[in-house]
Amino acid sequence: MAENRLFQMVYLLLKKRNMTAPELAKHFEVSVRTIYRDIDILSAAGIPVFTMQGKGGGIFIQENFVLNKSLISEQEQKQILFYFA
Repeated sequence: MAENRLFQMVYLLLKKRNMTAPELAKHFEVSVRTIYRDIDILSAAGIPVFTMQGKGGGIFIQENFVLNKSLISEQEQKQILFYFA
């Protein structure tokens, strides 16, 4: 489940460009602390995700980042994309 949430989080951030930790926590029905742990995992995996505090802040993925879809099976891609349809 956590791996699926991580991929969904990447797709969601690529789509929306900016979300706050509480927004992500509500979306995935987990705690804000879990979201920050997930961000740490994504960052350690080489996903250029970063946070910014204050007004207009939130969680972002580097603007020119492209997800290498060869890392995800075709079935996983369909499940993730279906989730956002």
